[in-house]
Amino acid sequence: MEHGQNHITIIDEKGNEQLCEVLFTFDSEEFGKSYVLYYPVGEEDENGEIEIHASSFTPSEDDQDGELQPIETEEEWDLIEEMLNTFLEEEGEEE
Repeated sequence: MEHGQNHITIIDEKGNEQLCEVLFTFDSEEFGKSYVLYYPVGEEDENGEIEIHASSFTPSEDDQDGELQPIETEEEWDLIEEMLNTFLEEEGEEE
């Protein structure tokens, strides 16, 4: 997982590199992981909607970014959804 300013490069199922913009990351003590929410750059649909993706990662000790892992449990998805809703509400209030 490479980090630019606020971008990460994801390798999709077909092995293509996809530049994604990071929405936000957060840590969960409950699951002992960190999570990143991101969306592919330039892939808004005609309504300006984006498809938001989420992955977990375990930051390593030497400050290198951990590998992105798929989210595997309902509990994790619930947590992510909750965090996303909070994030979107805060974004909305700033406008």
